[in-house]
Amino acid sequence: MRSSVGRLLVACVLAVAGPAVLAADGIVSKPLQFAKGATSATVKGSLKGGTTVDYKLRAKAGQTMSVVLKTSNGSNYFNVLPPGSNDVAIFVGSTEGNEWKGALPADGEYTIRVYLMRNAARRNETANYSLTVGVTGVAPSANAAASAKAPDSVERAGQGKFDATGNVPCAQARGQPMGSCPFGVAREGQGTATVVVTHPDGRKRFLFFQKGKATGADLSQADGNMAFQVRKVADLFQVEAGNERYEIPEAVIFGG
Repeated sequence: MRSSVGRLLVACVLAVAGPAVLAADGIVSKPLQFAKGATSATVKGSLKGGTTVDYKLRAKAGQTMSVVLKTSNGSNYFNVLPPGSNDVAIFVGSTEGNEWKGALPADGEYTIRVYLMRNAARRNETANYSLTVGVTGVAPSANAAASAKAPDSVERAGQGKFDATGNVPCAQARGQPMGSCPFGVAREGQGTATVVVTHPDGRKRFLFFQKGKATGADLSQADGNMAFQVRKVADLFQVEAGNERYEIPEAVIFGG
């Protein structure tokens, strides 16, 4: 769904980027760094055909990342990949638009992947773009971070390394009847886990659990409604994430 985020009210500065590296899969990888004292950076580039560019930057759990892509080609989008993920994204621009803002679930290196849709790539089209990335907020202290995040399960979930898979009741929009969505769960034990639910349109929603409690989701302003609510009815977590609804059995989180 399209983002409702307005123009970011941050001072954009020229990014400090190191030399590009061509990965084995043909993706061009570029480090993205902020100037000293800055909380955002802007880079300009171009794509042609099947070229894909990965911008890499490090951030910490609890911080907020914002990304805005301005482009000359309507088939030019970006995805945001969490640490350790090669293809599973926490934001998919082709279905959600070219602006995103969300809380980061884990420490590590994030990837902003800029690409052309397959139809445009096949026509060898060109896109000239500017990409603005911001990271704000103070990361939790070491002790707080240890108790507030699940880095191992988030990383494994991002890589698609699940301890269990199946289907759970879900609804993609407010007022929509509950249907069924496939899920995968990466567990850390004692009720700490990351659940990834895939919607019929291919979008993925990460749901985070800590010590037997639902603590959040990878919500962004692109979702329109930022609310996160959860009720526990017997052994069932009833989760509302933005306009979406999920029912997650306790056994998904604890196993067994």
